[in-house]
Amino acid sequence: MAELQDAEKQRYVADLFSRISGRYDLMNDLMTLGMHRRWKKQTAALAVQGLSGPAIDVSSGTGDLALELAQRPEVDHAVGVDLLPCMVARAEAKVLGRGMSNSVSMMTGDALSLPFADDRFACATAGFSLRNMPDISKALSEMVRVVRPSGRVAILELSPMEPGLRSVLFRPVFHGLVPLIGRLVARDPSAYTYLPRSVDHFLEADRLADMLSGLGLSDVGYRRLGFGTVAVHWGVKQGR
Repeated sequence: MAELQDAEKQRYVADLFSRISGRYDLMNDLMTLGMHRRWKKQTAALAVQGLSGPAIDVSSGTGDLALELAQRPEVDHAVGVDLLPCMVARAEAKVLGRGMSNSVSMMTGDALSLPFADDRFACATAGFSLRNMPDISKALSEMVRVVRPSGRVAILELSPMEPGLRSVLFRPVFHGLVPLIGRLVARDPSAYTYLPRSVDHFLEADRLADMLSGLGLSDVGYRRLGFGTVAVHWGVKQGR
């Protein structure tokens, strides 16, 4: 479950997302009313602002954010990396379907040990995947490692809501409606029971910002989206 750690969590999450890969995009559209597409577009624009060169999307899933990066004029090539071959296959089908094989590459790889040299990319992104990592600090460290000095790291993720009326009203809906949709559409209620619980166990927005700063990033900040349910974080790798 959401509180699992290390290799045990990696195995659990890998099995979960393998089971739901066929309905993954549909479920994202239903759960966010399609807004996840706009958030990914915003994240890609923020990630490449003032930069140029190749980009990487880590734990890319079915490739939406990698495709958004590739469509930015600042990016000459985007790479999407995901641990699961079934997700990579679906992402590759999207790339082929949109005729973008020359601008996007999808590959299997581990976010905790990215198969790239230091300082390789102008920017690195992760969309709705960081909370599923068995070691969040290691995953972020790898993103920082492969980004060039003065490059940017951008994280789009569901975020625990700040205390208040909005949280009181939204939380029961999120914990009740998402598993119901998972049962009816994905036919996997346990997978979509994990989703709201994973948010409960994830870092608050301020703590994630502190972690980015602790990894040596400068100009760290974040913006809440989706009525406070989502946050996009960013930071710039310091020059040498």
